[in-house]
Amino acid sequence: MSGHRFTVWAPDARTVELVLGDGRRRPMEPDQLRPPDRRGWWALRMEGAAEGTDYGFSLDGGPARPDPRSFWQPEGPEGLSRLVEPARFRWSDQRWTGIHLPAAVLYELHIGTFTPEGTFDSAISRLDHLVDLGVTAVELMPVAEFPGERGWGYDGVDLFAVHHAYGGPSGLARLVDACHARGLAVVLDVVYNHLGPAGNYLGEFGPYFTDRYATPWGQALNLDGPGSDEVRHFFIDNALSWLGHFHLDGLRLDAVHAIVDTSATHLLEDLSVAAAGLSAQVGRRLFLIAESDLNDPRIVTSRAAGGFGMDAQWSDDFHHALHAVLTGETSGYYADFGTMSDLATALQRAFVYDGRHSRHRGRRHGRRPEGLSGWSFLGYLQNHDQIGNRAVGERSGALMSVGRLKVAAAVVLCSPFVPMLFQGEEWGASTPFQYFTAHPDPELGRAVSEGRRSEFESFGWQPQDVPDPQDPATFERSRLDWSELTLPPHAELLDWHRQLIALRRQRAELTDGRLDRVEVHHGPDWLSLRRGGVLVAINIGSEARTLPLDGPGPRLLLASEEKVSLGTGGVELVPDSAAVVSFEAVS
Repeated sequence: MSGHRFTVWAPDARTVELVLGDGRRRPMEPDQLRPPDRRGWWALRMEGAAEGTDYGFSLDGGPARPDPRSFWQPEGPEGLSRLVEPARFRWSDQRWTGIHLPAAVLYELHIGTFTPEGTFDSAISRLDHLVDLGVTAVELMPVAEFPGERGWGYDGVDLFAVHHAYGGPSGLARLVDACHARGLAVVLDVVYNHLGPAGNYLGEFGPYFTDRYATPWGQALNLDGPGSDEVRHFFIDNALSWLGHFHLDGLRLDAVHAIVDTSATHLLEDLSVAAAGLSAQVGRRLFLIAESDLNDPRIVTSRAAGGFGMDAQWSDDFHHALHAVLTGETSGYYADFGTMSDLATALQRAFVYDGRHSRHRGRRHGRRPEGLSGWSFLGYLQNHDQIGNRAVGERSGALMSVGRLKVAAAVVLCSPFVPMLFQGEEWGASTPFQYFTAHPDPELGRAVSEGRRSEFESFGWQPQDVPDPQDPATFERSRLDWSELTLPPHAELLDWHRQLIALRRQRAELTDGRLDRVEVHHGPDWLSLRRGGVLVAINIGSEARTLPLDGPGPRLLLASEEKVSLGTGGVELVPDSAAVVSFEAVS
């Protein structure tokens, strides 16, 4: 007869009951299989329980709550959990050994808006487009269970469960397997700095949260106070579950600057150790990518050198410098950027603010990343935050010309960083990516909508012009329009991205992460980026410009405009154009 051993950590409960889908309750007992320092666990072996069994846990006679480590919430966070055995997934990727992150080109996407159907299975139908584009890794925005049918996913509450509307755990497994079959790695965005407000029952089970710290989004996690050992186990086990059970190749850790941990060993370091151990066990390359606004090189410094051991981090300074110089925007955090000198600094040092004074912050910010490689940073023009956190979610295509989009692509894809694109960026998608939610609780939904309008009203926006996150039309507007691919100027942009990615693979200089080999020259409206035998030249001025070339046998590899050419004086650039030139040794 089939059976399953249910376990749950609830150290302060006097009684714990397993509640089955038919309403039956079975008392659980303290888990005697746990070591003495893992107190507070309860267990019950239930004969007859099998895959598909619905269940929950009742603490001290209270209502049934979902399993904090549930893999599947078919009715969402408020419903019962459904038993799933990940080991029973049918995988065909036994020969998959992962990718080398320094050689990767990442593609961030949101499952709900990537295709009209918004599911894992429908995303599979578009994977060949990504292979043809030349990307090597898909980065999924969060898929952990969150309230409602649609959302960005950063308000997840069942962190082990796979969002029901996307296709649940089996759907994610099918997508990962299909990616690996095509040579694509899969990275998942996970949130370990807070949980969402609705359907968040984790605090009823144990001391997962603390009031000693605060985050901008909700209760801070208890990672260094009484009872925190099991809380840390929870998040480490969660990371290992995604990487192990679901065969993911990497995790992107959201806003690690909001993870407050004063322990001698920071949670990030523990996660790095755990991922390295799992990598050795399964024989696959695994990596961790952090998001941090601290400009602290310790995030990506090796554990042996006293760092946290993250493999890479998002480089917002590079984004801000590139965005500001191409759009002219100087509000908010863009006030710290806007000159070609800032972009040159970002290309050579990753951090523009490496200890210098930040006008936006009103203080010195950051620290110089001495000795770090460009491989430690992701470079991008667009991502979900930089688009979706704008009032109306405009992409770069709504803020700059096609010529400047091509200039930006040349800089990103020829930079010393690991490049990342956001869904649809490769063809200059006209659809916005707006902030959308579907909170079932009307009061919470109203508060989110009013908060969004109030936030942007303070920046001068009219409230009626700010899309309502709860309105289904806000979500619908954000879906990609795949019919654009063959239309001008989208097809032209798509071809430009394909050529740049192919060139990055062909030329070893373009995947060389040594920042001390990056040579940059610039003026107010032009820049040349030299990487070994390859030079990228851009002109964003209103007049044509000739940039001199210093090297043997110059050859024009790529030009963003037909009128860009090599002349006797150098590379001749029209306004808002880019060229990639190689220097070949004369035999």
